[in-house]
Amino acid sequence: MAKIKATELEYQAVFKEKLIAANHNFKTQRIKVRIKQTGNSLQLRATLPLKPGDTSVAKQKKQYDLSLGIPANLEGLKTAIEESYELGKLIARHTFEWNDKYLGNKSRDKQEIKTIGELLEDFENQYYQTRQKTLTSQNTFANYQSVLKRNLPLNDLPTQENLESIINSFQGNKKNELIAVTSVFIKTFNLGFKLDVKRDYVTPAYREIPDDEKIISGFYLFEKFALNRKNTNISDEIDTWEMWRWVYGMLATFGFRPRELFVEPDINWWMSPQNIDHTWKVNKNTKTGYREVIPFVPEWIELFGLKNPKLLNILERKVAKIESVQNINWMRRDISRWFRKVGIEFQPYDLRHACAIRAHLQGIPIKAAADNLGHTVDEHTKTYQRWFGIENRKKAFGEVMSQKSLIELQNNEILGLRMENERLSLEVEKLRLLENKNL
Repeated sequence: MAKIKATELEYQAVFKEKLIAANHNFKTQRIKVRIKQTGNSLQLRATLPLKPGDTSVAKQKKQYDLSLGIPANLEGLKTAIEESYELGKLIARHTFEWNDKYLGNKSRDKQEIKTIGELLEDFENQYYQTRQKTLTSQNTFANYQSVLKRNLPLNDLPTQENLESIINSFQGNKKNELIAVTSVFIKTFNLGFKLDVKRDYVTPAYREIPDDEKIISGFYLFEKFALNRKNTNISDEIDTWEMWRWVYGMLATFGFRPRELFVEPDINWWMSPQNIDHTWKVNKNTKTGYREVIPFVPEWIELFGLKNPKLLNILERKVAKIESVQNINWMRRDISRWFRKVGIEFQPYDLRHACAIRAHLQGIPIKAAADNLGHTVDEHTKTYQRWFGIENRKKAFGEVMSQKSLIELQNNEILGLRMENERLSLEVEKLRLLENKNL
């Protein structure tokens, strides 16, 4: 979300800069029209003959803000500039007349009769008016569109009452997801209202995060599956079980989000002799952008054979077939399918949670661990530490107690050495005094 917000702010800054430049050009060219932003819309401001029925002033002309249904984005700004030149010509030639276009009747009527389904047909086009089209944004949009099509009646009108009624018919996580996605839908089409619904409080389901012993055992289940299966004609499964085991090992060692292994993986860097720290470079087109990830358990790189060229060649062939976000989602689902197939009792994302917990037990500073996992400190502490569990607490307490006992032991040893030093100093002083007396 932070990345999305930063992208939107950058987009808004470019938009405002171009809006200022457009109005400056109008002034230079003596075109008596200005473009102004009101909320999510652009309006044309100009001094015009009085609108029919307007008796608010005694003069023959008045300044008006014309709403033509133009969205406040870069594409909309191009339209507003074209409309400004057209309006400027009518003003200069004294041929301006109030018609349905400038009264706003056509655009308003057209907007009111569109159903949810009709708006969804143009959802993708409108959505990318204010966003860059990347693998990440495409995946986000695909999820939004899927949620809306599954849950909203396409023949209904997108009024506040209709949308709130639909949302309130759901509960829990489904309701909360629909609130978030519908809010994006409303903002994209500038429907002119905000949802007045409350999110449900949902208690997260319990997760039992695997410890290192269970993770290592899970790795060997892939080979066990391959040895025990009988007479399969699915060549893909025969050839790729080792690659999915490699994926399992990478998730366990680095705590990746599964898709971070499939979006343009930098295999050359991973295998490079210069990569002495065994870092993996996550591509910029992933959820939180580029980052270089340090292994949480470096010894697992060798144990799991994560630099085996054969496995990386299979991965490279798989990734070469990716043509869309949908292909990446299929590969991500394949990971879960392979977990179930070989008999692993936990989910792929549990390996990511395990890395967050392990980082805490290793004493890695929270900021460093959060950066390595590619999320905020707040996300790290709130979401991932939720699954810390009694056994990990015992380990943490035990480690602290052990360190405390060691410190106390060292302090006692230091105190004993100091006392011994004092005793020896007194002995030396006594001998010195005795020697002086004898002289």
